[in-house]
Amino acid sequence: MRRVTSLFVAALSLASHASHAQQKTARQLKIITMTTANATAVSEVEKGRLTQQERNYATKFLNETEQGVFDAVKNLSEAQLKFKPAPEKWSIEECLEHIAVAETNLWAMVTESLKQPANSEKRAEVKMTDEQLVGAVKDRAHKSKTFEALEPANAPYKTAAEAVASFKENREKLVAFVKTSNEDLRAHISALPIGTYDAYQLILLIAGHSNRHTQQIEEVKANPSFPKR
Repeated sequence: MRRVTSLFVAALSLASHASHAQQKTARQLKIITMTTANATAVSEVEKGRLTQQERNYATKFLNETEQGVFDAVKNLSEAQLKFKPAPEKWSIEECLEHIAVAETNLWAMVTESLKQPANSEKRAEVKMTDEQLVGAVKDRAHKSKTFEALEPANAPYKTAAEAVASFKENREKLVAFVKTSNEDLRAHISALPIGTYDAYQLILLIAGHSNRHTQQIEEVKANPSFPKR
């Protein structure tokens, strides 16, 4: 009996040592993995490329806000698209025209900024964090008049469907760019009347802008006089 007990204790001891060894190995592998991931992230920063986290965040934000536009206008009738809550207010169709023409112009602004030499020293002129920028753009409590070039009256679309198609095409190009670009987006700075931003922030601005006007569309739909069909 003592021999069986001794063997049992020995087996437990071996199992315990094995378990500790496995845990130690697992910890070492975890450290190696984390170190490798951190080294990769540092390498990307040193090369001036977006980190994977930045790519994922922008891609998710762009995709979500694109779908938000589609969902907001799905199955709306002509009467609903053209309904204006007040003479000076935009209809849903006009909101779509503005979203689409802004997408085109803001995307052109990004590509134009990338044609200029990268200048990381200008980063000091950027005053808002990514989070602050996104929050400010999405905040409908603070409203401002848009640029004349982005007014619905100056949009080239004849129908809401044309505006949506243009928006979709540009958004797909933008998502593909974010996923694959090796440009140093943080070192290309643009000074706008509303603030100074790097090229990555301009991309977040584009996504946030479409969300801002998706909220406006929902406000129109919530109007008591909005057509039932």
